[in-house]
Amino acid sequence: MAKWFSVGFWEAIARIILRNRIFILSLIALFTVFMAIQWKNMRFTYTEANLLPDHHEVNEEYKHFLDKFGEEGNLIIIGVQDTTFFSSKSFEAWTKMMETLKTDKAVEFVVSVESLQKLQKNQEDETFEMVPLFDPKKEKNDTYLAEIEKELFENLVFYENLLYNKKTGTIRSAIYIDKEIVNTQARKTFIDEVLIPEIKLFEEKTGIDLRVSGMPYIRTLNSQNIIDEIGLFVLAALLITSLIFFFFFRSYRATFISMCVVIIGVMWAFGTLGLLGFEITVLTAIIPPLIIVIGIPNCIFLINKYQQEIKNHGNQAKSLQRVISKVGNATLMTNLTTAAGFATFIITDSELLTEFGIVASLNIVLLFILCLLVIPIIYSFMPLPKEKHLKHLNKTYTKTFVNWIEKTVKEKSISIYISVVVLLVASIIGIYQIRISGSLIEDMPKKTDFFRDIVFFENEFDGVMPLEIMIDTKRKKGVMKLSTLRKMDELQETISEIPELSAPSSIVNLVKYSKQTYYNNNPEYYELPTAQEQGFIMTYAKNATKGGKENLMKSYVDSTGQYARITTFMKDIGTDKMVKIEEKLWDKINKVFPPDQYKVTLTGKALVFQKGTSYLVDNLILSLLFAIFLISLFMAYLFRSFKMILVSLLPNILPLLITAGMMGYLGVPIKPSTILVFSIAFGISVDDTIHFLAKYRQELKANNWKIRKSVFNALRETGVSMFYTSIVLFFGFSVFMISSFGGTVALGGLVSATLLFAMLSNLLLLPALLLSLEKTIANEQAFIEPKIDILAEDTIENELNDK
Repeated sequence: MAKWFSVGFWEAIARIILRNRIFILSLIALFTVFMAIQWKNMRFTYTEANLLPDHHEVNEEYKHFLDKFGEEGNLIIIGVQDTTFFSSKSFEAWTKMMETLKTDKAVEFVVSVESLQKLQKNQEDETFEMVPLFDPKKEKNDTYLAEIEKELFENLVFYENLLYNKKTGTIRSAIYIDKEIVNTQARKTFIDEVLIPEIKLFEEKTGIDLRVSGMPYIRTLNSQNIIDEIGLFVLAALLITSLIFFFFFRSYRATFISMCVVIIGVMWAFGTLGLLGFEITVLTAIIPPLIIVIGIPNCIFLINKYQQEIKNHGNQAKSLQRVISKVGNATLMTNLTTAAGFATFIITDSELLTEFGIVASLNIVLLFILCLLVIPIIYSFMPLPKEKHLKHLNKTYTKTFVNWIEKTVKEKSISIYISVVVLLVASIIGIYQIRISGSLIEDMPKKTDFFRDIVFFENEFDGVMPLEIMIDTKRKKGVMKLSTLRKMDELQETISEIPELSAPSSIVNLVKYSKQTYYNNNPEYYELPTAQEQGFIMTYAKNATKGGKENLMKSYVDSTGQYARITTFMKDIGTDKMVKIEEKLWDKINKVFPPDQYKVTLTGKALVFQKGTSYLVDNLILSLLFAIFLISLFMAYLFRSFKMILVSLLPNILPLLITAGMMGYLGVPIKPSTILVFSIAFGISVDDTIHFLAKYRQELKANNWKIRKSVFNALRETGVSMFYTSIVLFFGFSVFMISSFGGTVALGGLVSATLLFAMLSNLLLLPALLLSLEKTIANEQAFIEPKIDILAEDTIENELNDK
């Protein structure tokens, strides 16, 4: 009954498609136009990927920090390391550039040497005043600039490691972007149309090379790289798959039809992003080329079947009907398993991966429907393929490959098992060498100027990735108590001892500066006041920096005086190092700040990303197990045999283990981009298993349950199509290796390698297992009568054979 329904259902589908060709094509055209209209709703991400769920504790702490101090990723830094900087010509150009930037509405305020404010004691009013470093009455000639340079480097200790590096002479300026626009299109407009042109103008005037960094700048240029690569990926995927397709089929017509189908699929993918309102991120950007790579194998199966039928009997109507009725079911199941591999990301509770999983899995199913409709309909309007178009069906290189596979399975099954065991042991050893990386910048393009600038600032100022410590004193104005300041100073000393972190800054630095100012700017007094000094120095300090954009106090302490922040920057380090740094910081925090008096939070974008990576790695196993479970259900529904589920899973799990071992040996870390590999590759590689076992079951019944004969018949029948599709997928995913993003390169290379291993595993290990388990499988009646007949046999032919 189930078999009759399967055959009858797909024959009915074939009749509906072929009898309503114009209507169906019109619907597809209208739907494509509708999806193209949705492109206007596409938007590009303006923030880093938040890999944690919104309700996660780390996210909650970060939001609490933002509520108190606002967006902490709004700093752009411009650095210069040149001995001629303090010359009148260069400094004039620098001043002009900074004045232009300050007046832009996107800028909140600027801390820069030409407009630098310094504290000055006013004994009459018992306060500190902020006065310009430069005397406005004096001419900024070379002599005066030399004096300023000396004062800056020798006396203004407060600004050391903030605005200058005393050892190398590097100067930098801090530009704080308006927090309201830092995560919007306005930020990109400012950087593209104001900041970058001004920097280029300065460099042309002076010949001095400026360095630019900071999260808003990095994010803007990185996002632009993502946008630029979408078109590159799509074109490269179309080129490589069309060349391979033409090489196999030697038909311009078949190649053109296939390319049109996948291009429509790409249009639908972009439309889905717009329709659902999802942002284009480094992950969703790879979906359009992914659609091309996955869509071509569908075209290969359908066109190959059509040409085989034409070669057998030359009847076009009959051939098209069989393409739909005999291949449709198998192609549906393989597309569902592929979609299931992507759909597993939906359960990760990460918005980034959930959106990726939804769009990818949905469009894979839509692509199957598109292929099944368009290819038979288009061919129904065309003349029959010529003899030259069918020559590829008898290519000698494919026959040679299949013969080698058959001979190896037949004569060297022991060698296959030994090779599997050796690979398995080596892979397990490699897996133990895998490291986890949670770096914000590791996947960024290494050859870009902005990445080289990141490295520059890491060397000069120990990093650009913000790490924040928020201290809740649990009482108003508790921050300015001397006991609290001393505890913060003790923690800052620990931070300074960690090589991967930059010199910290907080209200402590400002109080130390106040004491230095009180003692006539003597650098030796840059320290916290004693208990005796506290009264009169803090009286001065409380009135310092009141009001105005240059109010440094508000950057370090909230308006109630209850919360303080300590800001440091971290280098590009891995998760393992960050865990050790966290442990060291928490050891100190727990000793210095009693929990009953203080609540201390460790947060910041860099840390949130690190925690997000760890969270995803923890969910990776769950996601992969879910993919295996989901696909096992497909296999159980199709073949009705527990033993066949095990036999089918082993050849597909082995390539995943080999790839994981390779990652360990090659030093490719587990990170958000590479954790996608396993579920994607598993969902795709199991397609070959379904095709092979479906044909094997069909052969088994036709040959009176003779296992050996059925295995080799299935191998000869499906080996060529498995080879074709695997080659397309291998080179298709290799397209991602042209990316400038390290994570995308790793994703492409690892998936390609996994699918190659999977092809060999399905062609060598799977048949060997079937032969080795010959007696037990032959008795599995449930396998012999599956729930769904995947490769539906032609009912007319069966009736003739019965007669």
